[in-house]
Amino acid sequence: MTNLEAAKETLLAELREHSLVIGEVTLASGAVAQYYVDARRTLMRPGGFRAAGELIAAAAHEVGATAVGGPATAAIPPSCAPLAVPTGDDLVAFFVRGEKKDHGLQRWVEGPVEPGVRCLVVEDTVTTGGSTAKAIERCREEGLEIAGVLAVVDRLAGGAERIEAAARAPYRALCTIDEIYPERPDRG
Repeated sequence: MTNLEAAKETLLAELREHSLVIGEVTLASGAVAQYYVDARRTLMRPGGFRAAGELIAAAAHEVGATAVGGPATAAIPPSCAPLAVPTGDDLVAFFVRGEKKDHGLQRWVEGPVEPGVRCLVVEDTVTTGGSTAKAIERCREEGLEIAGVLAVVDRLAGGAERIEAAARAPYRALCTIDEIYPERPDRG
């Protein structure tokens, strides 16, 4: 088993144990689901953080990105994770604000990135892809080049199509809901 295969197995095990919540939850889109995946519960633990870091760093290198980031809150753990592993020593992290501050530098994108930087946009969990698509738009407005988009978890609810249309770059997920919760009641 390679290091990346082991990292994926670790990430899946951590997501199943710490992030899968069974029960009625209202999603950011307003839809009601009978389960929820709170990937931050995994990404903010050492094992999940390191495993995601290895996988995200590899994905960034695969698309030639030198920066990793995405929407504030959802993308902060997966943006920082690759910086904590040896293979991510050449990467920087950033996040995209939901609202521009009216003081300080008044930037939409925070972090050590400048126009022209190739970035991998990351998100913890994708459902409809709305927040990721909005972050991609903001990155472009700030002059960043979108090299690819990566979700830690894709709920397989149509977000991939929306993200690919916004990014005009490759999109993939480290894990899908099919892998985390294959016996879910709404599986098609």
